[in-house]
Amino acid sequence: MTADPTSATTGDQDRRAAVLESALTTFARFGYRKTSMEEIARAADISRPGLYFLFASKESLFRAAVTQALEQDIAAIEQILAAPGRPLSRRIVEAFDRWAGRYVGPLTRDVAVLIEDNPTLLGAVVETTPRRFEELVTAAIAADSPPESATRITQTLISTSIGIKHQTDTRAAYLERLEIAVELLLL
Repeated sequence: MTADPTSATTGDQDRRAAVLESALTTFARFGYRKTSMEEIARAADISRPGLYFLFASKESLFRAAVTQALEQDIAAIEQILAAPGRPLSRRIVEAFDRWAGRYVGPLTRDVAVLIEDNPTLLGAVVETTPRRFEELVTAAIAADSPPESATRITQTLISTSIGIKHQTDTRAAYLERLEIAVELLLL
């Protein structure tokens, strides 16, 4: 009897994904600078040498954790925006909540400083995923509006979301203000 070669790979991928989720949670809790590989290893229930086997440095681990989170966000946003039978305004608010609302708070500030201090740390993902988010929102709005209007509305919503995110301390406050903006812009 031979072993299934994909089972080890799937198990390894699941383990890596779990480590990345634990890492992101740890970064969010302590901030990038204060987070140690030891803390991440403890949170992920893996040995520190095992963590270094998966990721050569804290920077590569952070990049992978953020990339995984952004890819998961984009996949969820695609589903949210494509949901039939739901009002466009509700889908847009939920998409922005997934994109930005759940990141209101300390992680947002730490990541902003981290990116500013180390612009190449996260690589192309900091450009490609926001562009993909904008394309998805624009397409959803364009289904109900002229394309040129959809682009302007999306860009205005993104700018509004960024402003609200940095002016509020809670997800609830972010969502409350974003809902008003979406209602006004989608009239």
